[in-house]
Amino acid sequence: MIDERLAELGIELPEAPTPVASYVPVKVVGGLAFVAGQIPMAEGAVDPTGAVGTAVGLEEANAAARRCAIQALAALRETLGSLDRVRGIAKVDVFVASAPGFTDQSRVANGASDLLVEVFGDQGRHARAAVGVPELPLGAAVEVALVAVVDEG
Repeated sequence: MIDERLAELGIELPEAPTPVASYVPVKVVGGLAFVAGQIPMAEGAVDPTGAVGTAVGLEEANAAARRCAIQALAALRETLGSLDRVRGIAKVDVFVASAPGFTDQSRVANGASDLLVEVFGDQGRHARAAVGVPELPLGAAVEVALVAVVDEG
């Protein structure tokens, strides 16, 4: 039924991202699925890149966080076989490459958080950290990792 909800929202999941280093995209342990950090990809390239607050604006960063959450769902679907196995989202961590003085990390993170609530309803509500960092892998402006509660199966 989650695929139907995605269609209602006009969201098409991309191909699940391929790891660029030594890790797995999703690790399922004891009813929890840990999704590795996702950086915003568009047409095979990181987009946007740079520090939020100078090179990247707040709205663009918010949209990038949303895209990262969509990529996380694609990784979950590939690993689980179906997003219908997801019972909820427990935790989301959002890292924002932040220019000095930029303090709206939580508003950037809302891009990911709002998407998860749109898709899963109340089961998408989660604990969260929104952290400003000086640099992210491949120059990405945003990175999103999450933990989902899943049916073991």
